[in-house]
Amino acid sequence: MAENGGLENDRIKSFKNKGRDVEAMRRHRNEVSVELRKNKRDEHLLKKRNVPHGESLDDSDVDNDLKGVRESPACFLQNASSNNSVLQLSAVQAARKLLSSDRNPPIDDLVQSGILPILVKCLDRDDQPSLQFEAAWALTNIASGTSVQTQAVVQSNAVPLFLRLLHSPHQNVCEQAVWALGNIIGDGPQCRDYVISLGVVKPLLSFICPTVPLSFLRNVTWVIVNLCRNKDPPPPWRRCKRCILPALCVLIYHTDINILVDTVWAVSYLTDGGNEQIQMVIESGVVPFLVPLLSHQEVKVQTAALRAVGNIVTGTDEQTQVVLNCDVLSHFPILLTHPKEKINKEAVWFLSNITAGNQQQVQSVIDAGLIPMIIHQLAKGDFGTQKEAAWAISNLTISGKKEQVEYLVQQGVVPPLCGLLGVRDSQVVQVVLDGLKNILLVAGVQASAVADTIEECGGLEKIENLQQHENEDIYKLAFELIDLYFSGDDIDEDPSLIPEMTQGETFSFEPASNMQTKEFKF
Repeated sequence: MAENGGLENDRIKSFKNKGRDVEAMRRHRNEVSVELRKNKRDEHLLKKRNVPHGESLDDSDVDNDLKGVRESPACFLQNASSNNSVLQLSAVQAARKLLSSDRNPPIDDLVQSGILPILVKCLDRDDQPSLQFEAAWALTNIASGTSVQTQAVVQSNAVPLFLRLLHSPHQNVCEQAVWALGNIIGDGPQCRDYVISLGVVKPLLSFICPTVPLSFLRNVTWVIVNLCRNKDPPPPWRRCKRCILPALCVLIYHTDINILVDTVWAVSYLTDGGNEQIQMVIESGVVPFLVPLLSHQEVKVQTAALRAVGNIVTGTDEQTQVVLNCDVLSHFPILLTHPKEKINKEAVWFLSNITAGNQQQVQSVIDAGLIPMIIHQLAKGDFGTQKEAAWAISNLTISGKKEQVEYLVQQGVVPPLCGLLGVRDSQVVQVVLDGLKNILLVAGVQASAVADTIEECGGLEKIENLQQHENEDIYKLAFELIDLYFSGDDIDEDPSLIPEMTQGETFSFEPASNMQTKEFKF
């Protein structure tokens, strides 16, 4: 058995189970985290360009303005710096229109023309709020570009001036400054922490009030999402605990779908870290308001809420229990039968971390009637969902007690598990082999009945083939299973292996066609 030490170590890193390294055994595998973070990027734009809806930007006008910038940059810059306020406003507005065009805005052309310092200087013109607004809009759209383009705005020392404009008496100027700061914060943790260090949080959150127009509040919420993004490093936890989380607890009541979705995503980003961050979110009191959103009629809200609670249950058993205490499992029949496969997958991912918990938490999944639904996804789901279901089942075979594993077998888990033994994904194959091995170990004297099922559904042939697998852990585990349970000896002839029967008990094994409903008593 010593040769399986590597396999056991891998399992300890992949599961969370009492009696082993508790932190390491809560399953939060790297590839799942990376994939989920990729999905987050799909859900939300890090940066947004302000393209006007109310005014027409004719292609010929854009081309003429751009031609003027390229052919006479000195004249263009002179007009933008002019003491004539009308001429200056017209030149800055022309730059803004170029940067607001729908098709390939000429950001580099404008930056190379030398307009950046002039636009930044215009932010300081309190006597001309229209000029401030146009300049802030132009800079917002430059900052919506690549990281290099965003950094050009930062290096031009625009951020302190944008922060000052948050106190402008003109609401359109305030909102444009918020938008610009959102693009800068969205560039990454370095920019995020720089803007936070200059004091963005308090004035930003001051806009969360009934008098602020809906479009403005949507922008504010989007900037809060960017403040909560990134985990290398995560945002300053003191600011999150004292300011941002209380604001999110207010916004989660909002009736606007866009604001609600952004609010829940912000919470999900804050929970996508270590147990300390999870605990900070739990202590904010937001979890009881988060859980009911799993059944929200808007799929975007459901998706964000599922991610947030899913992140929380990657924490400790105690943190997981906080979510379970909110009757979270009652929402999962809807999520596991949702028409969107992505939601099915993340629902099973969530449950795989519950089945990696303590035996009471495993029992809660059983009591909620979710095991047959997980097995259905194991058999019929998209491959990504099948993979998560394999983890959920395998976790249960480690965390669960004998009766709980017996229940799995009674529900027909063995054939769909064996069905995944032929996939190319080595990790899935190893997880399935782990699960089968654990089931056989728990079965004890009834192991022969489980082995019969494995053979009847074609699992034995697949395990035999895996003895030639290129993955060392897989072929060793396959060999071990064959050696222990399929060696060719008639194990029923060994008196010590004959199942014990109480008076009146019989063991009847139905045809292979009824394997799903076969009764096992270990």
